Amino acid sequence: MIRVLLADDHALVRSGFAMVLSVEDDIEVVAQAADGAQAVAAAQAHDVDVALLDVQMPGTDGIEATRRIVGTGCARVVIVTTFDREDYLFDALAAGASGFLLKNADPDDLVEAVRAVAGGHALLAPEATLRVIRALTAAPAPPPAPAAPAGPVPADPGQRRAAASLTEREHEVLGLVAEGLSNAEIAQRLFLGPATVKTHVSNILAKTGSRDRVQAVVFAHRAGLAG
Repeated sequence: MIRVLLADDHALVRSGFAMVLSVEDDIEVVAQAADGAQAVAAAQAHDVDVALLDVQMPGTDGIEATRRIVGTGCARVVIVTTFDREDYLFDALAAGASGFLLKNADPDDLVEAVRAVAGGHALLAPEATLRVIRALTAAPAPPPAPAAPAGPVPADPGQRRAAASLTEREHEVLGLVAEGLSNAEIAQRLFLGPATVKTHVSNILAKTGSRDRVQAVVFAHRAGLAG
C-alpha cells in the first residue's frame, strides 16, 4: 500500500485528489495539510511514501517543504501546481522533488505519478520534460568543422550499443517519450495497452542505463534518436 500525503491550501483541491486516489486498491491517503509546515510534520508523523505538494501555500511554501521532507528522507515528493513556471520546475527539482505535474493533468497521470515515484522513479509533466531536455542539452555551439557531416553528433560507442539493443517498437516509444508524451498518450498514439507501453518504457530504461524518463529522453537526444 502506497501511503500518500496531500498538501494544498485549498480544501477542494485536496478533496478532489483524495477522491481520485482513494479508488485505487494500492494507494491510501493517510494525511492532509494546508501549508508547507503542516506537510513536513505530517510526512514525518504518518510514515508517508509520497507527498503531493502545491507550490504556493501560506507560510512555508511547497519548494521549502520539499527540501525539508526530502532532507529527512521520510518521503518522496511530487509537486502538483497550477502554474507552468520554469522557476517552479527547476527549484522543485533542485529541492529534491521526484515529480512535477500540472493540476490540469488527467487523473490517470496523477495515479501514475504516485506509483512511479513510490517505485523510485521520476515522472514529469510533458511540458516539464521538454524544458528539462532543453536545459540539459543546451550548450554553446562548437566552431564549424569543414569536414563534419550534417546531422546529429554521432553517439559514443556505449550509446551506439545501447541504441542498437532497442527493438523497433522501443525506438518508436522512446521517440514519443522524447516528444514529452505520457504513457497514456503513447498508448493512444500507437494503439497499445497502457501496460504494454509501461513494459516498453521499463525495457528502454534498462537498456539505456537511464534512471528515469528524463535521462532516457536526454539519451535519445544525445544518441540522435529523437526527432
